[in-house]
This record gives sequence, structure tokens and C-alpha cells, in this order.
Amino acid sequence: MTTETTKIDPAIEAKIAELVAAKFNELVQGEFAELVQRRVAAQEAEAGVTKRKRLAIVASKGTLDMAYPPLILATTAAALGWEVGVFFTFYGLDIINRRKLSHLQVPPLANPAMPVPVPNLVGAIPGMTFMATKMMKSWMDRVQMPSIQELLDIAKESDVQLFACTTTMGVMKTKKEDLVEGAQLAGAAGFLDYASEASVSLFI
Repeated sequence: MTTETTKIDPAIEAKIAELVAAKFNELVQGEFAELVQRRVAAQEAEAGVTKRKRLAIVASKGTLDMAYPPLILATTAAALGWEVGVFFTFYGLDIINRRKLSHLQVPPLANPAMPVPVPNLVGAIPGMTFMATKMMKSWMDRVQMPSIQELLDIAKESDVQLFACTTTMGVMKTKKEDLVEGAQLAGAAGFLDYASEASVSLFI
């Protein structure tokens, strides 16, 4: 009885060897990378090194009352040592528009949360937005609340990154030269990449 030996095509044999080697390298490299990461993390833990917290904020509204929350949160987080980035989009771009930031207003219409509620019928009267804005500014002055410009200055001094949404700048007719000094241009993808490593993300 004779035994026949099946011969494998050299090309197929070479391909199999190539695939096996590639898979082996992949496994070895993956385990090595994981080992390195664990080692680095252990060394950082021993040295007391901790990753900085990061706050990512989307500021989408441009009224006076809605300009304060993102800036207050951003400057507070920066004071605590956090890394902070604020993404200004749509009407939020007015907050970092050098021509508009000093003229932000408070609409009394459909704003029942105002300290002095204004009926919608009254809020629709011409001149009421001006009155409501003046009233809001007087309340801010009374409690010595920094202005929007002052908060922006504090933010820049604290290394808060101010991102202007390039996707909506054209819609809002905002040009690069309209932005405050220090503002950066960023698209949605760029900010998402930044926000992906954030400890806290907020939409305002």
C-alpha cells in the first residue's frame, strides 16, 4: 500500500505563511502596546501624576442672559486647573464677535423666568427689549458681575480655548476679522475630537 503525499502550491503556502506572520505580529504588537500603557499608567500613579480634567462647552445662544453661563463655567473650571474649550456656534458666535458682544440683549417676550415677569402682550411692544436689557444690566452692576468683555478677558488669561464654529460662521455672516483676539476657528469634526476626551461636556 502506497501513501500519496499531497503537495501544496508554493504560492498558497507562501500566502499562508505571510498571513500567519502578520497575525503573529499583530498580536505581539497589541500585547506590547497594552503592556507599555499599563507600565506608563503605573509609573504615573507612583509619581502622583493625574490627567487634567477637561470641560467642553457648546455655546449656541447669543442673548445677554445666555452669554453668562458658558463663560462663568469656563472661567471657574479654568480656575480649578481644568483644561477648557468653548465652541461658539449659530447665535453663540455673537458672544465672541467684537462688534456685537457689547450689545447683547435680553428678550422679554416668552421669557417667564425673568425676575420681573413681563406679559407677552407687553413684551411685544417696541422698546421693551431695550428696557429689559437695561434692567438686566442694572442687576448685574448691583451684584458687581463682570461684563461679557471682562469674562472673555479672564477666559483668555486662563488659557480657555475659544472656538468659533466655521460651519455656521457663513450662515451668521461672521467673518474671521469680526472675532475677538485669541479666538480660534474650528469645524464640528475638530471640536468633536476635542470633546471626545472631555471629562464634562455641556450644551448651552
